[in-house]
Amino acid sequence: MSGQLPQGLLQVYTGAGKGKTTAALGQSWRALGAGLRVCFLQFLKGGIKSSEQQIAAQFGSQLTFTHFNHPLTSLIFGGSASPEDYQKVAEAWRVAQAALANPDYDLVVLDEINNAMHHGLVEVSEVLGALADRPAHQEVICTGRNAPAELIEAADLVTEMRFIKHPYDEGVKARRGIEL
Repeated sequence: MSGQLPQGLLQVYTGAGKGKTTAALGQSWRALGAGLRVCFLQFLKGGIKSSEQQIAAQFGSQLTFTHFNHPLTSLIFGGSASPEDYQKVAEAWRVAQAALANPDYDLVVLDEINNAMHHGLVEVSEVLGALADRPAHQEVICTGRNAPAELIEAADLVTEMRFIKHPYDEGVKARRGIEL
C-alpha cells in the first residue's frame, strides 16, 4: 500500500463538451509522474483502440489500464441498452469494485461510468456505496456525460465540460492522437 495521498477525494468530470477523458488521462499521467499507482478503467468507450491504450503498457505495474472492448453502443445515438451493453458494463463494474477496494491503488479512474449509471447499466447507489467504502487515501475520478445528481452531491470536485463549438460540426473526423 503506497498511501502517498493523505486524503483521497472524489472528482467528477461531466458535461456535453469534449475533454472529460483527456482531463482524467492528464491527472493520471501527473499521478504516475509522482510515483502513485493508477487504475484506469474504460466503460462504454466503443470498440476503437485509442492512442492512450498504446502508451499504457509503458508504465508497467504502476498503471493498470483496462478497456473493456465494448462495441459502439446505440446508447450514444439515443437508442436503448443492448444485452451486450449490460454484460460489458457488469464486467467493468466487477473490476471497478475490486479496484476501489484495493489499497494499492492511489488513483482509480472510472471513465464513462457516469453514462453507465445514467442509462441504468449500473446502480447509482451501488457506485456510491463502493466509493464510500474505498480506502481513505484513494482518489477517484468518474467521467462521462449525465453525471447523476447524487454523484455530484457526493463529489469533492465537479468540472462540467460545456459544448460551445466542435470541428465535428464542420465534418472533421476524429483524429488519431487528438480524439483517438
